[in-house]
Amino acid sequence: MPRADSDSVIARQWQLLRLLPPKRPGESARGLCERLADHGFRVSKRTVERDLQTLSRIFPIAINDKGMPQGWHWMPEASLDLPGIALSDALSLTLIEDLLRPLLPASMLGVLAPRFDEARRKLTALSQAQPMARWHEKVRYVQPTFPLKPPSVDPDILESIHNALLDDRQIDVTYRKPGDDRPRSLRLHPLGIVQRGNATYLVATAFQYTDPRIYAVHRITSAEPREEAITPPPDFDLDHYIDAAGFEFGDRREIRLVARLSDALAAVLAETPIAEDQRIDTDELGRATLHVTTRDTWQLRWWLLSQGPGIVVEEPGELRDWIRQTITEMNDNYED
Repeated sequence: MPRADSDSVIARQWQLLRLLPPKRPGESARGLCERLADHGFRVSKRTVERDLQTLSRIFPIAINDKGMPQGWHWMPEASLDLPGIALSDALSLTLIEDLLRPLLPASMLGVLAPRFDEARRKLTALSQAQPMARWHEKVRYVQPTFPLKPPSVDPDILESIHNALLDDRQIDVTYRKPGDDRPRSLRLHPLGIVQRGNATYLVATAFQYTDPRIYAVHRITSAEPREEAITPPPDFDLDHYIDAAGFEFGDRREIRLVARLSDALAAVLAETPIAEDQRIDTDELGRATLHVTTRDTWQLRWWLLSQGPGIVVEEPGELRDWIRQTITEMNDNYED
């Protein structure tokens, strides 16, 4: 038997053992066949029956023949602690490994590293025989924005932040604001870590203040956890903070945006709306106008400018004036 086929058979049979229920009435061969398919092993019911017969000579599994259909199960007091990793788990770990690394403490990454390695080995071993094992080679995530390289983060600083966050302890940091060469000393109360694109951010309150702020981790030049416990804001919830546009920057006040759209941009926004209440009206000349409630954030303003002549803001007047002034300054910069 070729090595790839042998690896596939072993992996399938190991997964089959993991799917067996611990007691009667058990699971039928057809049911196990369907569950194996969910894990990427598409074989016939007859193959599953042969596997079960083979495995029953090695492992303490049995068939319940008291009813129909007959069900397979582990014998009483059998050990169900099977080592190894399922194909679906291997795929999941491989796909999310890069995303998890900046979000997990070094101690947890150390624990997970063997699992990441095991996941890659399993996919390599099954890649020739199992199409699902090659799925990670066929999917990619591409950022819709201009690709920027991730900022450099000191791993020791990141570990100190993670430890303070885990222990709910305050942390002393030196923080450098953009454009300022003089770092400031801050005592922070860490509340959460958020990955936004390629950058990692710490959500925290500073000193005795209760309003959460965002601190780019790559701008923290030193970090020293303290013994004192944090004092979190009342009812703080990280998800609620993010939903309230905590990571879109700007003053985040709601505005009613009215803008003329090109035909191309109108078609794009019709498929991917800005908000639930978005409306695009078309006049008798076929010109499209956008009406939507959104927040006035830096992200919105960057997006408006990135659309060039495809969008013309009509309201609010303050936003229209800002765009006009920005475009004028851009034009001045390009004048000889």
